[in-house]
Amino acid sequence: MDNRFTNASEDLPGEWSVSGDGSHVVVIDHHDSFTYNLVQALARPGVQVSVRLSDQLTLEQLQDLQPDRLLLSPGPGAPAEATLAHQALEYFHRRIPVLGVCLGHQVIAEHFGARVEPTGVPAHGKPESVYHDCCGIFSALPVPFLAARYHSLAVVRDSLPDVLRVTAWSGSDMVMGLGVPGEATWGVQFHPESFLTEHGDLILEAFISGVRCREIASESVPGQERTQSGAR
Repeated sequence: MDNRFTNASEDLPGEWSVSGDGSHVVVIDHHDSFTYNLVQALARPGVQVSVRLSDQLTLEQLQDLQPDRLLLSPGPGAPAEATLAHQALEYFHRRIPVLGVCLGHQVIAEHFGARVEPTGVPAHGKPESVYHDCCGIFSALPVPFLAARYHSLAVVRDSLPDVLRVTAWSGSDMVMGLGVPGEATWGVQFHPESFLTEHGDLILEAFISGVRCREIASESVPGQERTQSGAR
């Protein structure tokens, strides 16, 4: 394990942190093997990253950690089973920036009323071209960029309520990113920490910076016309 990691509590297994003296990012870990790759990708000067297992933490304990940023990790299972993530999202989404990755992305979608269903063709380590609206956490990224997919569930685009905006999508129009207009609440279906994902560090940097999702989509998004005839 990276020597920046320290055990946060000998009494509560699964609690670890990366030292820092600035922003405090708390990661809710849904027992996923990619979580510590995410933690290492988040770690940078001035940023403290703490990890807590989802089934060994209450909302009150999470509040006591006083996070400045909250990340909902990938993990197995369905978003409806991620009870703490839903509770945390309800409490924090208007207060601090929130990023959901894979399962966490699906939690955000389901929490606000969208449906999550099986894709029919599971993707495990599949690179995919991702198109986006060039705003928020994607503002510094080219269109398209390659991203790594590891999932068998996906957000049903036609089920999205007005409170959610699609911010990124695949060539087949699968939802790859979501945002809550006016908030710094984001979801990405792909894994930004994966070596298969291009520019994932820029996405995480934008999340840490607290960038917000714009209220209204622009009429023309650079690169978006490349999928108009097919996906859009």
